[in-house]
Amino acid sequence: MQVREGLKDGIVFFEKLFKRHGMNEVLAEYMNMLINLVILTLVVIGVNYLIKRFIIGTFKTFTNKTKTTFDDFLIKSNFPRYVGRIVPLYIVYYFFPLIFSEFPRTLEIFYKLFNIYVVILVVWIFRSIIRTTRNYLKTRPSFNDKPLESFSQVIMIFIWLIGIMFIFSELTGKSVIGFAISLGAASAVILLIFKDTILGFVASIQVSVNDIVRIGDWITFEKYGADGTVTEINLATVRVQNWDNTFTTIPTYSLISDSFQNWRGMLESPGRRIKRSIYIKQNSVKFLTPEDLKKLKNISLISPYLENRQAEINKYNESHNIDKSLLINGRNQTNLGVFRKYADSYLHEHSAVHKEMYIIVRHQAPTAQGIPLEILCFSKDKRWENFEYISADIFDHLIAAIPYFGLQLFENPSGDDVRAVLESIK
Repeated sequence: MQVREGLKDGIVFFEKLFKRHGMNEVLAEYMNMLINLVILTLVVIGVNYLIKRFIIGTFKTFTNKTKTTFDDFLIKSNFPRYVGRIVPLYIVYYFFPLIFSEFPRTLEIFYKLFNIYVVILVVWIFRSIIRTTRNYLKTRPSFNDKPLESFSQVIMIFIWLIGIMFIFSELTGKSVIGFAISLGAASAVILLIFKDTILGFVASIQVSVNDIVRIGDWITFEKYGADGTVTEINLATVRVQNWDNTFTTIPTYSLISDSFQNWRGMLESPGRRIKRSIYIKQNSVKFLTPEDLKKLKNISLISPYLENRQAEINKYNESHNIDKSLLINGRNQTNLGVFRKYADSYLHEHSAVHKEMYIIVRHQAPTAQGIPLEILCFSKDKRWENFEYISADIFDHLIAAIPYFGLQLFENPSGDDVRAVLESIK
């Protein structure tokens, strides 16, 4: 109490001095207030400098010696700077009423502005802690694929909402509860204004809870032209880096309202699917003669198969007295069937094909482009560039092997083909 009385005497020192030298009383009060305000400003600047120089510097030195990175993120989010403002703020709060004791209207405005600034400072401190927590969790492997950006934004919206309620209460003199009631009455307007934010918030929760999309997932979203890796998930948008290094932003709520393709299952599976068809000319398919079979037995991959299969067929034909003067009679092998077996054997022997997953060679219903011979298997290496190399290697070989079986690939006639026909007619 004595200290405060002593401070009051010190505050009016210049006022008494000016009055003793004959200055007008009102002018002496204003001059005293102005001088004290300048002194207070210099003191606050000095204290703020000392805090930055020593306290924050000490905090940085301490964080450099610790093993955890959490305190490093605290510095990056300006947490020590915001906390350091508490001491100068307290000095202003303590001395300002003494300086402006003769100016009640100014004090009233000061208290309002001071309280508003305290609310904003508290919000900044919480924001710093939330950003620090978010950035720290991003360094943890278990949180790499979680939409931390969305969660932090949602929390900040609630904190700012509470802060705005307190600021509104300070400006209007109404209670925070009264403001909340008014907010409830205007909920329809608020819902309209913040429709996208609310949809994004709901979508973020569903995306996280249902594990629909993670950061790092490869997704394809044709509606928005996205085909690449998810790099960021926040309250309003999902950011996708496409394979051509462009970026596409997708509304978060579209992930639950529209259909898209997530390739995570492929990346987590043992292999990546290869599914492609070769189109065979229908009129190149034929029964195999003994001469054809003799020639094909030189192909090592199918030589045992041909021996066993032909022995089985011959036994059947003989037991049923089949007239083989015509090749169509009885059971026969076809060049397409043998090639299909060759392709199957080749895939089973290929070192890059996953043997414990599906390996299927099948021909589908004939089309105007020929008979589709579909190859379905899985590559062991799921990396895109290696996957394409493996696919190309398989089909390079199969396409080159087709003529050995007397088969032909379907191909639309080119201009050279038409020209050759016309020249032959001439």
